[in-house]
Amino acid sequence: MNKIILTASIVVITSLNLSAAEPSAFGAGDLNNPSPYGLTSSEKTVLNNKNSLKKVVVKTNNQANEVESLRERIDGLQSIVESLSRKSHKNRTSLSKLENKNSEELANSDEYEKRLSQVIEVNTELIEKNRLLISELSKIIETINLNYITKIEFNELVNSVNEFKTLVSKELGTKAGISSLDKMKTADVAKKAKAFYDKQYYTKSIEYYSHLIRKNYKPANAHYMIGQMNFKRKNYSNAISFYKKSAALYSKAWYMPKLMLNTAISMDKTGDSKNAKAFYTGVIRKYPDSPQANTAQIKLESIN
Repeated sequence: MNKIILTASIVVITSLNLSAAEPSAFGAGDLNNPSPYGLTSSEKTVLNNKNSLKKVVVKTNNQANEVESLRERIDGLQSIVESLSRKSHKNRTSLSKLENKNSEELANSDEYEKRLSQVIEVNTELIEKNRLLISELSKIIETINLNYITKIEFNELVNSVNEFKTLVSKELGTKAGISSLDKMKTADVAKKAKAFYDKQYYTKSIEYYSHLIRKNYKPANAHYMIGQMNFKRKNYSNAISFYKKSAALYSKAWYMPKLMLNTAISMDKTGDSKNAKAFYTGVIRKYPDSPQANTAQIKLESIN
């Protein structure tokens, strides 16, 4: 049987038997989406840095084109300078020859003044061309100063990337503050995480569940629990993102009716009524006898 590789969100929706228009509902956290939603703090930082780097790439490409154009102009000006230099040298040589001739012979003839006049005229033309050349070079220098990335701008970009790396490092738990959990058994961490959740100590609970995700200990449930805490805190975009990851890891979990209902509500709260309808409908079709189906029906009627 041919294997078809699908994205995580489509696998989730297919397994839930939603309608054909529903796969986009779990598009939360997709950084390639023109209007991404459901982003975690790390994903928002990734998106901002991605956009910043894209602007730098565009600016660099434009500057590369400008450099090539300026190089061609400078090459042309260099040819003109070389030509003017040769002409100037030739005129100086001609003038020197005239001066070395018998001055008495030339004094009584029009040839000396005629040729001298020609040399003066040519030299005047050379001076004017040189003036224009200097003006053109000044414009090129001004263009470079105005349009090219400065060292300060480059350093700011480097600092931005370093800050992003530091944030990712914190998110991955590589800082010393989380190392104490490594000394505990993962099962004990899971019990503590649930105990913190029951007491509504969500900050500590999220810390412990995040540790479980890093250890790959029941990651589907950990993502779901963090999604629940974000939902209770009304951080609906983050909730959608964690629900999506949980469903992608294990679509047959006992909490799927609640996960789908809360996903629909979160989408409804963030203004995504189209996908909210799809999920409300999915809950009703997939889990018709569940309490969540009744709630979904009421919510769906309120939207319509």
